[in-house]
Amino acid sequence: MDTGEDIKAFETIRRGVAYSPELKEGIVGTLLLAIVASLGQVVVPIAVQQTLDRGLNGPGGPDVRFTTLMGLVAAVAVVVTSVASYAMTSRLFTASERGLATLRVKAFRHVHDLPLLTQNTERRGALVARVTSDVDQVSQFLVFGGLIFVVSVGQMLVATVIMVIYSWQLAIVVWVCFAPLFLSLRFFQRRLSDAYGMVRRQVGILLSAISEPVVGAAVVRSYAVEDRTQSRIDTAIEAHKTASTRAQGFTAFSFSLGGISAGLANAGVLIVGIWLGFAGDITAGKVLAFAFLVTLFVGPVQLGTQILTDAQNAIAGWRRVIGILDTPADLVDPGEGGRSLPRGPIDVHFEGVTFAYPGGPPVLRDVTLDIASGTRIAIVGETGSGKSTFAKLLTRLMDPSEGAVLLDGIDVRDVGQVSLRRSVVLVPQEGFLFDDTLAANVRYGRLDASADDILDSADELGLGDWVAGLPLGLETRVGQRGESLSAGERQLVALLRAHLADPDLLVLDEATSAVDPALEMRIGRALERLMSGRTSVTIAHRLSTAENADEVVVVDQGRVVQRGPHAELVAVEGGVYAGLHDSWVAQQG
Repeated sequence: MDTGEDIKAFETIRRGVAYSPELKEGIVGTLLLAIVASLGQVVVPIAVQQTLDRGLNGPGGPDVRFTTLMGLVAAVAVVVTSVASYAMTSRLFTASERGLATLRVKAFRHVHDLPLLTQNTERRGALVARVTSDVDQVSQFLVFGGLIFVVSVGQMLVATVIMVIYSWQLAIVVWVCFAPLFLSLRFFQRRLSDAYGMVRRQVGILLSAISEPVVGAAVVRSYAVEDRTQSRIDTAIEAHKTASTRAQGFTAFSFSLGGISAGLANAGVLIVGIWLGFAGDITAGKVLAFAFLVTLFVGPVQLGTQILTDAQNAIAGWRRVIGILDTPADLVDPGEGGRSLPRGPIDVHFEGVTFAYPGGPPVLRDVTLDIASGTRIAIVGETGSGKSTFAKLLTRLMDPSEGAVLLDGIDVRDVGQVSLRRSVVLVPQEGFLFDDTLAANVRYGRLDASADDILDSADELGLGDWVAGLPLGLETRVGQRGESLSAGERQLVALLRAHLADPDLLVLDEATSAVDPALEMRIGRALERLMSGRTSVTIAHRLSTAENADEVVVVDQGRVVQRGPHAELVAVEGGVYAGLHDSWVAQQG
């Protein structure tokens, strides 16, 4: 009866194949080639037996013609077996790589659909490992372990049948010698499954421990925490080594048991075969052929331990990839059935919106708010008041726990992603820049934009001279995460990217980076032009931004407590906004 682990393993394989249907393409032809390859393996032992018993020791003496014929049969069998093995390997490799490419694409795309909270709490290295090294383990097994498994099982079955035909007594000797190994496979399967599951987890932890200090190298050096960082990496390496050593220990033990079984089988066949030969129950040709057959039987069994290792490693990796694919995406794109937003400034309506992170208290509480199209709104509040959550809900990076966010009267959950991303653009506090040229980074706003389009956009924002002053203009490389540019220049790239996208609703999570006065004035002018003719919502961290807005929305402990023009709110004695403004003025002084 199958154990729970067996069921889990087969269920993992079944679901993995379902995610990669290409793995099943041409499987019948591949199996037929495997059968040919397996049958070809036993032709040589049979030819040797026939040559010895009939060609050399026949009743009429040596038969040169028959011996030559058997030699040709053996040669043809070797050629056919080689061709079949090559064709099978090629088909298996092609199907495996196509199927696993599909799995990588699905896993990678799903990672981007995961809730932001999941992405932020999951180690980045672990997510990367699931799409890369975990899939590589599956690939290695399917291409090599799977090939060996298919050929080995067929080879063992055919060898066993021929052995029984030649001598059932010697066949029993072989199987008895291998019985302890076969009986222990279930035990090793469970242990290897647990051990290699731990290895795959440690790989993700190790990648995280190594990648984070590389990305944050400036911080590591600035605070002289190299020793602490190295200690974390050493701990991760040690944990990976321990897990791998434990897993390889089980593999080594099972491989040794296979070697012992093989030695006993060869010795048993030799001893019992000679005894049966003297008794006249078996011919010399059959004993010699049996020696070949035992080799064909022993080889796959010994390789079986490695196959078992690769299988458990692959299944552990497969489970981790499937685990990512099973993680529900909180933002479901309605796709072709989704509604499209009309072009032009958008009006916004929050209807009883409440939002809470899983297991936490509400960040926003029963918020009802209207924002007229074409107006400039600044949202202010203490740190942790919930104001940044507005930006994520407006741009549908998250969905409300209760209530609805309506854009032009349409629930944002019903808007197709293509339309939403065309009409609504978020400029975050730190716009992420990729290690590419300035032009390539700006084109994330509109992928089909030409160089002239980008330059025109820069001129409209008053940034043409800044672009022209860069070493290579639009072809200037910005470095990893934009490190070749200053913090203020990275903000300019983010604004230029947003302007090129030409959104109808602009959501800005105002950056708090300190920049020089001249660059601050340039950013201010660019923002003024960027917001012109659009609905804009700015998460204001500096109240100077709120002063220039049409209206200010004040958030306190997740609720909207005040709303109105800056001049009116600052005049409300004892009001939340007046208190924030007084604190800000004091800090400026």
